Amino acid sequence: MKSATQVEATPPPPSSISLGLNKMRSYEMVHHLVSCNAVVVFSMSDCCMSTVAKRLLFSLGVGPTVVELDEQADGPGIRSVLYQLAGSHQPVPAVFIGGKFLGGVQTLMASHINGTLVPLLKEAGALWL
Repeated sequence: MKSATQVEATPPPPSSISLGLNKMRSYEMVHHLVSCNAVVVFSMSDCCMSTVAKRLLFSLGVGPTVVELDEQADGPGIRSVLYQLAGSHQPVPAVFIGGKFLGGVQTLMASHINGTLVPLLKEAGALWL
């Protein structure tokens, strides 16, 4: 029989500290991927704009590192980090070149049309010609 002062141990509810740690892990994962790869595309497998971004890069001869967020266990956390980077814009697809956030498909296409994309890819080491 329990005394009046004994209380059964119950797991604590998720705290802002644990949520903050998950967000930090997501941030570290994004940082690691973009700093170790010339081109990274954070994508959703069923997103048509993500498909456009990937196809443009592949057509230029670039083999980007593609992270399909809907196939990642930490996809929601990474998406939260991308929302912060993108500001008020749609965070997916998110294109990083040379460790820097370029933007979404609109910025990628605009860079291609105005002729700044290929030099940027060469500078990052994603293209050799």
